Amino acid sequence: MFRKTLGSLFAVLAVLATDVPSAQAQVRQSVSLNLGYFATPPEDARGVGDVMVENLNFLLFDLRDFNGAAVSGDWLVEFGNFLEAGVGVGYHKRSVPSVYSDFVDSDNTEISQDLKLRVTPLTMTVRFLPFGRRSAVQPYVGAGVGVYNWRYAETGEFIDFSDDSIFRGSYVDKGTDVGSVFLGGVRVPVGDVLAAGIEFVYQNGKGTLDSSKGFLGDTVDLSGWLTQFTVRVGF
Repeated sequence: MFRKTLGSLFAVLAVLATDVPSAQAQVRQSVSLNLGYFATPPEDARGVGDVMVENLNFLLFDLRDFNGAAVSGDWLVEFGNFLEAGVGVGYHKRSVPSVYSDFVDSDNTEISQDLKLRVTPLTMTVRFLPFGRRSAVQPYVGAGVGVYNWRYAETGEFIDFSDDSIFRGSYVDKGTDVGSVFLGGVRVPVGDVLAAGIEFVYQNGKGTLDSSKGFLGDTVDLSGWLTQFTVRVGF
């Protein structure tokens, strides 16, 4: 399905390119630098088999601790007055402490771990500006494809329930998976080349974990809401 989505996106870009006036000087480009806050889905929105949901059966941690700062940048190309296409890259990473919920060490200290998730999304989007880019306030909506490069790790102390011994270990997996992206925002031009705004992005994706790595779940949810402030520079 995502291959079809990606193909459709490039088909739209090809059509847009043919509609651009031959005077290439009218086609402007810009770079957007963004700083925001990424919020992961709650437990009831993550689905069966998600490693975080499975970990909650044995470990104490707060899913909201995976929320945090995110940075991204976009390269945007205008197509006429109402459309633009973009390619972007982002980055967010969190490390969350956890402990076993029902077990402690022989000296009554907690058996602790760190759960770590890093996601680097590469996005390809098309945006529609209903009032055009000549208006004093420019709302827009868009959609596209996200290619999510991710790394998930569990590091610390663990229990071997075959003999109840405690050992130190590190479980790591990484990969690249494809999903969808939906966005909306508003920006206000400041002079001829600058614009500032706020943008809301929903990224939808799941990473498939290698079953031989020893995780309790077989997927890691990469979805979430990104709220970010944007500064756009045209050229």
